[in-house]
Amino acid sequence: MGIRKKLKEKLKEALQAVLPIIGLVLLLSFTIAPISPSILLCFLIGGILLIAGIVFFTLGAELAMSPMGERVGTAMTQSKKLWVVVALSFLLGFIITISEPDLQVLAQQVPAVPNLTLILAVACGVGVFLVVALLRMLFSIALPPLLVCFYAVIFILAFFVPKEFLSVAFDSGGVTTGPMTVPFIMALGVGISATRSDRHAADDSFGLVALCSIGPILAVMMLGLIYNPDSAAYTPPVIPEIADSKQLWNLFAVELPTYMKEIALSLLPIVLFFAVFQALILKLSGRNLTRILIGLVYTYIGLVLFLTGVNVGFMPAGNYLGQVLAGLSHPWVIVPIAMVMGYFIVKAEPAVYVLNKQVEEITDGAISARAMGTALSAGVAISLGIAMIRVLTGISILWILIPGYTIALVISFFVPKIYTAIAFDSGGVASGPMTAAFLLPLAQGACVALGGNIVTDAFGVVAMVAMTPLITIQVMGLYSKLAEKKKTAAVPAPAYAFDLLDDDAIIEL
Repeated sequence: MGIRKKLKEKLKEALQAVLPIIGLVLLLSFTIAPISPSILLCFLIGGILLIAGIVFFTLGAELAMSPMGERVGTAMTQSKKLWVVVALSFLLGFIITISEPDLQVLAQQVPAVPNLTLILAVACGVGVFLVVALLRMLFSIALPPLLVCFYAVIFILAFFVPKEFLSVAFDSGGVTTGPMTVPFIMALGVGISATRSDRHAADDSFGLVALCSIGPILAVMMLGLIYNPDSAAYTPPVIPEIADSKQLWNLFAVELPTYMKEIALSLLPIVLFFAVFQALILKLSGRNLTRILIGLVYTYIGLVLFLTGVNVGFMPAGNYLGQVLAGLSHPWVIVPIAMVMGYFIVKAEPAVYVLNKQVEEITDGAISARAMGTALSAGVAISLGIAMIRVLTGISILWILIPGYTIALVISFFVPKIYTAIAFDSGGVASGPMTAAFLLPLAQGACVALGGNIVTDAFGVVAMVAMTPLITIQVMGLYSKLAEKKKTAAVPAPAYAFDLLDDDAIIEL
């Protein structure tokens, strides 16, 4: 009965997340941006798979990924040996990154670098920065100064990296912290912070994703200094043309086994790591273990359905829609349309649900899931508007990212610690598979129609989506701090007994 109730609850959340974007695409397709029946049918079936995928994934993350991460994090820190924490952190970061399905997509898009080289470099980058993130938590080091140092290195390197690598490097930071990585890493932070008893432990449980997002950016930039790009990185998605219902079925039936194999290989390293940890250290009861195994099955089913729906149904629709909108007599209309899409589409990111729920739990409802969702949606809407302006004008991504990150880092010194950690985590979380497989193709399709440079102008959408929530969530924190201060100032100081007496009053002792 409990599982049935949870499934019903998750279905409601999935419908609220996906139906607005389906409704918006249908509205556009019947009005200013007509698309072929083939693409529309693929999109609608993709939407159904997406809803089912989100239901199973969110339930699986709750039953398996989060408990696994929390228990591993607690067990690691209880060893009391620093070298054990460092070695296991690196290994865990490396394994989880290789498990991330989005990394395979990224590897196909980076020019001149062999896929395996890129995957191993990015995995090492995440491993190193997961070690940094855990050491920061154990030694209670403030997050803002660390972020300032690392982003200063990134932007200095950016001036030496070939422009073909620049947008993709910044995109990689958001892409590699996806649905496989985020639930586990965030839960790991909660598990480690549980071993600390100081008042900042809950604040420091966030910030792992923020630091882990830096690793891939630096890794791809360093590869850019080693390899010389000699070819375009962009391969447009195949726009399906379907003659009958059998062809439509075959389109999904052919891709489904591919994603079944891909997700199985992705989950395998995490499952093996946890199995070894269980046998040697955790020794969980049969009941807890069964619950985690059921959760893993749900996670697997959810990710297979989600990625099939997104890549087969949503990616071609996004690309074609971008081409149609940018081909209109007033192509600037794509800016407000993309902003509305961005506002709704972030709600369908699987990892966003995990982040919002965890924030609400850790803060005891002080930062609600609804407030987080609104701040994220506003941030992504702004980022999509800026990204489409880039597609229309061709301005360098650095003109946007340097001021954006400067504002975010400056604000971080004035807001409560927990808001900064959550904000920088949310940047990596918001830029997941929905962004990579719908919003990025939308920008690419628009860029094709306008005759722009795909690699330098269209790529960077993921980076934009990862940047703006850093500002919107911290602004929310700043508002909260000012409101609290105003509330405190409005309450009069308690009057002491002597203050209430007249000047000539006689006090009897």
